[in-house]
Amino acid sequence: MIYKTLECRPDTYQAWYKQGNVLREKHCYQEALFCYEKALEYHPHDYWATYRKASVLEEMGRYAEAVADYQRATELNSYNYWAWYDCGCLYLEQLAEYEKAIAAFEQALIVHPQDYWSVYRLAEAWCKLAQYERSVAFYNRALELRPHDFWAYYRRGEALQLWGKLDEALASYEQALELKPQDRWTWYQKGLIFQQLKLWQDAIACFSRAVEIDPEFDWAWYHQGECYSLLKNTRWNNNWAIYCLEKAINLYPRKFLELALSEPVWDKYRKQAGFISLVTNKRQKYNL
Repeated sequence: MIYKTLECRPDTYQAWYKQGNVLREKHCYQEALFCYEKALEYHPHDYWATYRKASVLEEMGRYAEAVADYQRATELNSYNYWAWYDCGCLYLEQLAEYEKAIAAFEQALIVHPQDYWSVYRLAEAWCKLAQYERSVAFYNRALELRPHDFWAYYRRGEALQLWGKLDEALASYEQALELKPQDRWTWYQKGLIFQQLKLWQDAIACFSRAVEIDPEFDWAWYHQGECYSLLKNTRWNNNWAIYCLEKAINLYPRKFLELALSEPVWDKYRKQAGFISLVTNKRQKYNL
């Protein structure tokens, strides 16, 4: 019924385009797509109908078609920021074509040189390509644009961590925590770095903070248990190691039972009665 009235009109570009917008806002994407295609029959070189068509294709998960229309939109109007930026996001997040994402975000920055989000996305794309120095440089630039942005500090920490610059990564995570003290992932990442540096007590403190914030954070429990197992061989440390391991197993039984039976860090426990009882009881409880 939507289309019969419109199809009777002799010149309906504006009607089709506006109807497409209404339907898109209502999340009726298939119908909106039809409207934009009808609008483009009247004006095949219209930027906005092409751009909106791309956006609904993206919402429908038809990413290759969407990116083709975003590219078409950039050909029709190379100075419109949004087509470049959205095209870059699709290449980055859905298609994993990182060089093409970089090219699109660089074009977006030509239009808006001080755009935080294009700079931030460039940092992400370079990190995906393991070009960590370039990635960190763009995160630094993003922080110049937004000095109090949690995510730029956090992601810069990740890039530095992957680059092997562990002290600098810790400093970046500390800056992130100043902005979001309750962020479990930042505490967890700090714990992983301390674990890598064999600073077991520092790692335990970070993992403990992460599970205090989120008691169901399985990997934080597991790594905390690992760190206790690597401390001095005392009953206290061994009990805490098994306690943390059990917490992880209770959250994801199959995954962490497999690790408990395969990871070298647990070798010294495997003949102990408490460890054997833990594994036996959990296998029975979870039918594994």
